[in-house]
Amino acid sequence: MSADGPKNYLTPEGYARLAEELRHLTRVERPKVVEVVSWAAGNGDRSENGDYLYGKKRLREIDRRLRFLTKRLEGATVVDPAQQKVKTRVFFGATVTYAGDDDVERTVRIVGTDEARSDQGEISWISPVARALLKAEVGDVVTVQTPQGPESLEIVAIRY
Repeated sequence: MSADGPKNYLTPEGYARLAEELRHLTRVERPKVVEVVSWAAGNGDRSENGDYLYGKKRLREIDRRLRFLTKRLEGATVVDPAQQKVKTRVFFGATVTYAGDDDVERTVRIVGTDEARSDQGEISWISPVARALLKAEVGDVVTVQTPQGPESLEIVAIRY
């Protein structure tokens, strides 16, 4: 780990998704809000002008997100799972099916921290589950620490 924290790995899809959000905010969202703020500013007293006050607040949020996205994309290392040479072990970008102590099979994809969407089964490579799965092979049983205590996960399948 560097002084800035863990490396910022992204899959090609994750990079494209963040770049598209940056493009949309820059070319669509921000100009619209600027237009509303300019219009509202011309309406006189700004202290009680809801469009103006909300617009200025929204502009600050957009600018903060633009700075964040720009910094994260500039520092990103894109790792294409399709280029993974060792497909029998779990590495960044792998889609892993595992069975927990409850014998329920779950499938997750290990992705970058900025692209993780747990509701879609995409988990950050630095999450406890992903860290436990990394470098394991089909048939291996790994242990992950959960709030309820240690849980055993058996690797059922690995796909790239």
